[in-house]
Amino acid sequence: MRQNSLAAVPKEWDRSGLPGWTYTSAELLELESELLFRSHWQLICHVADVAEPGDFVTLDVCGERALVVRGRDGVVRAFHNLCRHRGSRLVAEERGNVRGLLICPFHGWTYNLDGCLRGVAHPKSLPPLDPVEWGLKPLETEIWHGFVFVRFKPGPQPSVAEVMARHEAEIAPYGVAAMTATHPIDWGEESPVNWKAVRDVDNEGYHVAMAHPGLHELYGRYYLDEAFHKGSSRSFATFNPGEGRIWSVRAYKSILPEVPSLPETHRRAWLYLAMFPNTVIALYPDSVLFYQEFPLAVDRTLIRGAVYARPDEDRALRAARYLSGRIDKLTAEEDKQLTIWSCEATQSSAYDGVLLTDLEYGVKTYHDHLRALMPVMNLDDSPEPGTLADVNTQMLAGKA
Repeated sequence: MRQNSLAAVPKEWDRSGLPGWTYTSAELLELESELLFRSHWQLICHVADVAEPGDFVTLDVCGERALVVRGRDGVVRAFHNLCRHRGSRLVAEERGNVRGLLICPFHGWTYNLDGCLRGVAHPKSLPPLDPVEWGLKPLETEIWHGFVFVRFKPGPQPSVAEVMARHEAEIAPYGVAAMTATHPIDWGEESPVNWKAVRDVDNEGYHVAMAHPGLHELYGRYYLDEAFHKGSSRSFATFNPGEGRIWSVRAYKSILPEVPSLPETHRRAWLYLAMFPNTVIALYPDSVLFYQEFPLAVDRTLIRGAVYARPDEDRALRAARYLSGRIDKLTAEEDKQLTIWSCEATQSSAYDGVLLTDLEYGVKTYHDHLRALMPVMNLDDSPEPGTLADVNTQMLAGKA
């Protein structure tokens, strides 16, 4: 039966969730951008997305611009996507290959793939420039199981490896670092919602039985949600017995071959590992994927992700990967509607908050992570305009 680690849920806890104003406040979004998205690790891509020298991936995050590129020496590096001359976007495309040099489209300044300044247009118009000092500004980078993470500003979060350490033994058999890219990272869709609504629906499986026929048919009877703890959470779902009535589920379960490198417990199961504040890595017997969300405005969110194949993929695994993707696509469409309705509700005169069940304790523990950084979210009403950041600082210092 579906569980939520109920043994770990206290008998008495605050079931109210976040107040409605936190989903509509532009001032709060500015604080979230600084304390969450710029100061925590963000997954940009997998090393398979930049397989050859000159391959690059770019991503904009809350006013910051990241560029990940593989050098001639084979090293994957990350930089601010910003020319040192006038700050132009150095690379305009989301992915591609630069054929050995990074060339600014504004004035033609050039950089080597290791970030060093190569040359400037009309060099006699400038004093001599040190190629390292005037090279691209590097980003703090960590590669974990092949996934490339960056951090734009120093933050409270420890390394990715430290945050995810408790999941190491479980993820190791999947061989994620050796996965291959299946498509460009073009799984990106805008949704007219606050980004937290996407996290809220993803942090509990209570709604699966009602809202996701495909998922419920696949694993709805055996679904385990675990609470967020020190920056990560886990959900695990073993397949229901029987063939299934929905075509895609029935075909998937029939076609999916045994993957002997996985423990038997995981050969017919889907595993989700979430990392605060906005990243989920999903591990299936047939593939691995990530998805994440980034705020574009208080009521607009970019949902982004990519799928990776096993390096030994045969026709059966390829067909299974197609079918698991089909199930996921329908699930994403269903979740989008749920988040739209949830965000609409926060602006209604009848809205007086939510009542979380024990099966939604993961939502509560995620909210706890948010409130630890932004205690202003504990307030029933938004602070006076222009004061939110100061109020939050005072609350962190215990002065309010």
